[in-house]
Amino acid sequence: MLLNDETINKKIETLNRWNFVDNALEKEFQFKDFVEAFGFMTQVAFWAKKLNHHPDWNNVYNRVKIRLNTHDAGGVTEKDFELAVKIDEIN
Repeated sequence: MLLNDETINKKIETLNRWNFVDNALEKEFQFKDFVEAFGFMTQVAFWAKKLNHHPDWNNVYNRVKIRLNTHDAGGVTEKDFELAVKIDEIN
């Protein structure tokens, strides 16, 4: 179920440094080097597979930017928050 902006803005306060931008949850991570960044992405990939919810992401050397929204619903849903929590637990 698609969440409205008010609900998203309340729920995002429970996350660690995520932002609500252009109808998605976004966060950028920085690591020591590429290997550490890639290891993080691998761990996220396992959770994405388990939750059947896959991020839009970008990796440049030691930085990983993640955007979460539920394409089928046309915006942010509980699935996005569930994956964001798991990503924060990894990092």
